[in-house]
Amino acid sequence: MIRVGEAVFVDIGAWIALALTRDPLHARAAAAWAQLLGAGARLHTSVPVVIETFTFLDRNTTRQVALTWKESLSTVGKLRILPSTRRDLERAWRYFDRPDLHKLSAVDAVSFVMMTDRRIRMAFAFDGHFAEASFQMIG
Repeated sequence: MIRVGEAVFVDIGAWIALALTRDPLHARAAAAWAQLLGAGARLHTSVPVVIETFTFLDRNTTRQVALTWKESLSTVGKLRILPSTRRDLERAWRYFDRPDLHKLSAVDAVSFVMMTDRRIRMAFAFDGHFAEASFQMIG
């Protein structure tokens, strides 16, 4: 359950599911998104997540879909796009020492560092690695 005004990190899979109506997770993503907006969640994502999402949409749909998604980010009132630093990346490599995080992406590991630093405990994600790294998931 999302609390009013809670900080939530939006991951790549959630963005993709929201952007693509044909995505099998679209209905779940849309319902979760409505819940987040209704609760006034403070939404966060990161530069690496934006880049990876845009690249996925550009390569798997059309350039226009990717550009439309990018433009839609500016309409999300409570969205903060977090910068990523070299220090974040250096700290992220530690997650690859964990055997329970099999096939973890570097972007997810950086996301975990950023979430931990900002005390964000909730992820709007469909990637089980977030739960394995002890974050609560919505979606």
